[in-house]
Amino acid sequence: MNLQSFLWEYGAKVPGYDIRVVNEREARAGAGILGMLGMIVIFVGIGFNHIIVARVYLAFLFLDFTARIINPAYSPSLLLGKFFVQNQKPEYVGALQKRFAWTLGWLISLPMLWWFVIHWDINFYKVLICVLCLLLTFLESAFSICVGCMIYKAIVKDDPQHCPGGVCEIRKKEPIQMFSPVQKAITALTMIGLVAGTYLFLAYQEPKTFFGEFLHEAVLTKTQLEKEKDEAYQRALEEEFGEDDE
Repeated sequence: MNLQSFLWEYGAKVPGYDIRVVNEREARAGAGILGMLGMIVIFVGIGFNHIIVARVYLAFLFLDFTARIINPAYSPSLLLGKFFVQNQKPEYVGALQKRFAWTLGWLISLPMLWWFVIHWDINFYKVLICVLCLLLTFLESAFSICVGCMIYKAIVKDDPQHCPGGVCEIRKKEPIQMFSPVQKAITALTMIGLVAGTYLFLAYQEPKTFFGEFLHEAVLTKTQLEKEKDEAYQRALEEEFGEDDE
């Protein structure tokens, strides 16, 4: 394989398509598998306080994205996705924009390989990168939203062809895709409720684990943290003096 074929002969040649393509159904299934495994790793890490599962998963993630950008036919997660959707009609999308998106995933997984696999050094901002990676896999698997493909479209001069969900093609929305005023209100309230509920839970519920305390401190401002520490100190003093009085 020469450099030219490596760069441009990426994906599969399918009759009726003038560019090389990949099966979006397999890509979405692979993203869902990676996202599900990531959530399992988080729950196991919190519940059993083991970091080995995170290290194995992140090493797998790096190797999987490496395979994707070289040849998606040999990506473990895409092969698992292919197994589960093999009886579904393929949905072909342009291969180059997917490769660009997977390259961004590889770039995200690269520092995580050093921080968490080779040299374990965790902090809030590094965890945010892991959360970002899971969010991107969720968007792709649940909604067929390929953020990397959007970035690719903004960079290249020519509009990409055959994007996931047909978002590259200019078209008018069907009536079933439109929102009524009531539907808009319900959607907005649901989003606000999810964000507000998550914040209130993390900010005001007493954390029970190290990770819970980590998230609790992350959502509070410096002033709120200082106030909380002062209140905890006052309660400790009151309990101490109460015991002395008895």
